[in-house]
Amino acid sequence: MTFTGKALIVDDEPHVRKYISLILRSLGASAIVEAANGAEGFAMYQQERPDLVLLDVNMPVQDGLETIKQIRAFDPEAVVIMLTSLATRQTIEQAADSGALHYLRKDTPRDELIALLKDLLTEEAEDETA
Repeated sequence: MTFTGKALIVDDEPHVRKYISLILRSLGASAIVEAANGAEGFAMYQQERPDLVLLDVNMPVQDGLETIKQIRAFDPEAVVIMLTSLATRQTIEQAADSGALHYLRKDTPRDELIALLKDLLTEEAEDETA
């Protein structure tokens, strides 16, 4: 499966944005835009209207849980995958309740992360055609 859409990566850590960007490019992403916090991420979402958002949970200025609520209020069809290094049950439930498609840990091995993203993007593409 090749992902040929535009992706937005929202994370306060530049190395994480670079890492996820490389993975998305390997999957075929046509364009990738980045933001360093949730407030920037929401503004970038409104401006760019990406096909996919990878959104960190813990960030300064505005966290990912607040940001996903804003994005989903602006665009109920937004495809958002949450990223985090801390996976508490409460945070996972909050993300799901806010409309996250899935929740990925940043420490997931690269090959597994690629496989998970491929599966998620394939499922999303199938849902759109159904």
